[in-house]
Amino acid sequence: MNDNSSLPCVLAGIAGKNPSLFRRIQVGLGDPAAWIESPDRKVALVRDLEMDRVRQNSHADLVTCPAEHAPQQGLDADRETATAQAVAEFCRQQGWPTVRVDRTLPFVFAWHLEQAGVGLQYDANLGVLDRRQKSEQELDFLRQAQAVTGEVMQLLCHRIATSTANANGELVHDGQVLTSQRVRSMAASEFLKRDYSMSHGAIVATAPEVADCHHSGDGTLRTGVPVIVDLFPMNNQTRYWGDCTRTVVHGQPSDTVAKMHQAVAAAKVASTAKLRLGETADAVHKASDQALLDAGFPMSRGTITDEPSIQHGTGHGIGLDVHEPILLDHGGGPVLLGEVFTIEPGLYGRNDGGVRIEDMLAVTEGEAENLNVLHEGLDWT
Repeated sequence: MNDNSSLPCVLAGIAGKNPSLFRRIQVGLGDPAAWIESPDRKVALVRDLEMDRVRQNSHADLVTCPAEHAPQQGLDADRETATAQAVAEFCRQQGWPTVRVDRTLPFVFAWHLEQAGVGLQYDANLGVLDRRQKSEQELDFLRQAQAVTGEVMQLLCHRIATSTANANGELVHDGQVLTSQRVRSMAASEFLKRDYSMSHGAIVATAPEVADCHHSGDGTLRTGVPVIVDLFPMNNQTRYWGDCTRTVVHGQPSDTVAKMHQAVAAAKVASTAKLRLGETADAVHKASDQALLDAGFPMSRGTITDEPSIQHGTGHGIGLDVHEPILLDHGGGPVLLGEVFTIEPGLYGRNDGGVRIEDMLAVTEGEAENLNVLHEGLDWT
């Protein structure tokens, strides 16, 4: 890939939905906006009503609006089209023959740039590499998000563990049967109290649905059967995410579930030891897989099984989105200083249920910093 880092770059879209654009504008705008950056100037082009907020929060050298960069034929009445026209006109007036763009650029912006004679050069690292290495402030935001996630996790797992079991083995809380849906509603309520949102929901899953490791869970929770609780809320102020998984068993786990838990805990230890500078995401993942294989559990990626098996990679980057590059998986490249990952080995089967443990860790000069403080056991009474 050619080095195009000296070219001016354009990021555009809805900052409230585009984390790379938000990271620069620093306001979660619901209207179209753009960030135009050259070696000597950073420009935020936003709706006129938002200019003051962006001036106060971003590090832009210039905050402007579409009306100040109308092409000769004028601006379209459609807001997104008008913003794209203004971006294209701004770049044309700068005399730029080519600009760098990232993977998220909406086609309406690409089309108008090309109509204005401005070529596009795709940069695979734009909006990716800068987000991988977190600043100290970003690390603090992630610590805060994970602390709140852990607080709610503790509450929910304790609630499941201390429920009563009726004659059918169903868990009951406050006189009502406890279901996956009800626990997710509890989670949403608790996060709302703390000004966090669950825009992607949550996972509260037990057998047999948990055999599909991304199933959100459905129906009644039962004594003696493991429940995977996976919470991944966003802080509504900072827009950084938490992500934590624990497994809870009401009553006594089976010997198989106890063995699964022991293997998953060992896999997390092995992969965490590899999460350091000089190692690769591939090596971190393979350490987890090997620990699970050594414990006697088979690989079954892409296939849902009755007996416990290995189904997924070891983790992912996290920050302004819950899933960010790079993956802790086969072929993953070198990890970077300040990068934050989840490490979340798991085992899943229809018959016995699933076990997953997930922490969030930051890459440092030495051992990775674990942002979790919760215990990892199955007993939450």
